Amino acid sequence: MPHAALIAHDLVRAFDGRRVLDGVGLTAAPGRRIGLIGDNGAGKSTLLRLLAGTDEPDSGTVTRPDDLGFLHQEMPFDERASVADVLDDALREAREDLAELDRLAAKLADADADTGDDPALLDGPALLDAYGARLEQAEAHEAWDADRRAELVLAGLGLGAVGHDRLLGSLSGGQRGRLALAALLVRRPSALLLDEPTNHLDDDAAAFLEEQLRALPGAVVLASHDRAFLDAVCTDLIDLDLIDLDLFDLDRAVGGPVRFGGGYSEYLAHQRAARERWEQRHAAEQEELAALRHSADVTARSVAPDRERRDNEKMGYGHRAGRVQNQISRRVRDAVRRLETLERTQVAPPPPPLRFARTELAAPSADGTLVALREVEVPGRLAVERLDVTATDRLLVTGGNGAGKSTLLAVLAGDLDAEGEVRRRGGLSVGLLAQDTRFDRPERPARETYRLALGDDRAEAVPLSSLGLMRRADLDKAVGSLSAGQRRRLALALLVARPPELLLLDEPTNHLSPKLCDELEEALAGGPGAIVLASHDRWLRRRWRGRELNLGQAVSG
Repeated sequence: MPHAALIAHDLVRAFDGRRVLDGVGLTAAPGRRIGLIGDNGAGKSTLLRLLAGTDEPDSGTVTRPDDLGFLHQEMPFDERASVADVLDDALREAREDLAELDRLAAKLADADADTGDDPALLDGPALLDAYGARLEQAEAHEAWDADRRAELVLAGLGLGAVGHDRLLGSLSGGQRGRLALAALLVRRPSALLLDEPTNHLDDDAAAFLEEQLRALPGAVVLASHDRAFLDAVCTDLIDLDLIDLDLFDLDRAVGGPVRFGGGYSEYLAHQRAARERWEQRHAAEQEELAALRHSADVTARSVAPDRERRDNEKMGYGHRAGRVQNQISRRVRDAVRRLETLERTQVAPPPPPLRFARTELAAPSADGTLVALREVEVPGRLAVERLDVTATDRLLVTGGNGAGKSTLLAVLAGDLDAEGEVRRRGGLSVGLLAQDTRFDRPERPARETYRLALGDDRAEAVPLSSLGLMRRADLDKAVGSLSAGQRRRLALALLVARPPELLLLDEPTNHLSPKLCDELEEALAGGPGAIVLASHDRWLRRRWRGRELNLGQAVSG
């Protein structure tokens, strides 16, 4: 049974007067695995819902296979349902295929036994066609292997120890999400739509999911911030909010969705090359503009009406004055026209990447220990025998959920009391980006919160709008009305604009687009002061060049 393509044409979807998607098209052929990337609010989840048919576009069309799987944010089961109920539903189609094949095979055998003739010569043609079609469907779903596959998928996603009699209401949110994902992988639909599928997955489960998706014959469209996952799985990427200059046509600004072949590594290489060409084009135009301005200014002054004539001009000045004046005036007009055209059509400068501002407060000091921990313990949450954080340290804290990463950062920040010895250098400035960000005045606009926290001079020197962390439309919204991700971005902006001597970051790439994650990593590499970072981000961890502290092991360092 051939797998059908998933096709969207000219999709438009608006909310509250704002067009989230504007003329978006997409073709996902069988075997293609397309990753949707972009900032929060770019329309990734909206596009997936339109493709799935759970939301309708304001205009545009979607052609989808009948057998389409969509990873919902919430499972379509009552909390009183059991794990077995979810698996039975996922296995239903495979079991129906096998039962129908048995029924058709029995009818064919009966027809042959009753007549002794070839069933194809009796009522057989229709029967054989039905058997063949059902056989193709069963093979496409790998129906004979479905029950074994279910157990393998549960184990691969970390659910092997969860009893099938467990009720959904007794599972954690992460377990329910993994169970929903497992159900889709067991079903093996013709096309698959996934929204942030690696949420709640550890490294082993994420690697297992990557292997499963690469083996699917049908189309896959997924939205993800997980750069390692995008690189391992995707055959194509679509950037939904890209503002780029095409590598082959720098005169054409491309805004909106852009499709790239390959995984995340190929996307990065393309973007780096595009930015380099953008910078070169902008620099060349600025150089030409400066030359034109100089030429126009010098030539204009040389023919000024009240310019005093030099001695060697006086004898023939009256005879040649009109002709020379006209020729030079024409050159002035040509230069001014070219200048005006270039100023009007010049390429805008590429947006500056995210960088930590330099301040006297955060300037690297002489080597020395900022914080020292000795025999520190938070009962049931953290135990550290020895840890020293120096003035220019780059320390990555790793470990599974519950290992104590957030607890360690809170102890280093002085926000959590602990048993044992904690020594901090006098006057040390510390900044913590916590996972749960709160502000004292939720009714205050984001821009005003930023200004009051930094002071007028610093807020003017490093405008919030210049950092690329928040959309301009959100700058004047009350902090309390912002999403959790937007509030974290505001908190990160405060640390970027005025970095402390000791910067503590708890899962800093959460809620950031892949592009901003890349920029943040580069900023951290050259950032001022000491940085201690806790992260589950596999892409970040693989590329980390500083020290690493694994809280799953004995901690002494």
